[in-house]
Amino acid sequence: MRISVLSSGSKGNSVLVCENNTKILIDLGVTKSYAEEKLKELDVDPREIKAILITHTHADHVQGLKVFLKKYHPKLYVNKVILSLLKEYVDDFDYELYETSNFKIDDLNIKVIKTSHDAKGSVGFIISSNDKSVVYVTDTGYINNKYFDALKNHDLYIMESNHDIKMLMEGKYPYYLKQRILSDKGHLSNNDASYYLSEFIGDNTKTIILAHLSDDNNTYDLAFNTLKKVLKDTNKNVEKILIAKQKQRTDWIEV
Repeated sequence: MRISVLSSGSKGNSVLVCENNTKILIDLGVTKSYAEEKLKELDVDPREIKAILITHTHADHVQGLKVFLKKYHPKLYVNKVILSLLKEYVDDFDYELYETSNFKIDDLNIKVIKTSHDAKGSVGFIISSNDKSVVYVTDTGYINNKYFDALKNHDLYIMESNHDIKMLMEGKYPYYLKQRILSDKGHLSNNDASYYLSEFIGDNTKTIILAHLSDDNNTYDLAFNTLKKVLKDTNKNVEKILIAKQKQRTDWIEV
């Protein structure tokens, strides 16, 4: 598999996953023109996108869908709750419901992880093929213990590291918004993300990408250094730690 995070943050999220001739996106919270530009930089024709997995229907994850679908017609993979919400936003589209927690798109095996966010039906994914696997979990207040075994020892983790708690609490956000972010239906802090990653990573893990960083309540250095310290304290190690950025794609990451 090859992965590129096309954009990540509160203004727009999208990830490209390629395996053999199959090319899919996770979310499309960027404009059609931005997605086209970044895909072409990676030598991917937007017409080659076969499917889009939707994690939830907040604007920063679906705002580009309507126009992109009208032009390129990929299939959406959704649960019943997300489908009903999308139908209020998108007129007509091809879709497939996943009725269980596991489904396939060509050679890609996809396991669904329920997340805890203030968006109905929100999910994350474990995507695997040929003994290689990628975890994508953002926009959640916590990760349920029942998923811990399934989330262990994958090759690549794209994990939300949204905010530094001190910056959030001392920052300009109104109290209700701070409480929403800190709640079980909010976002993972740097400390949360680092704890979960220290529990999950194993010998197979080569790369961690910290994602969905807040523009106002976090910095790249704080997210990176928090993770490095927790991994050191728990005697864990990983070859590469990257920060996914807003309106800036990553290079190809081989898995």
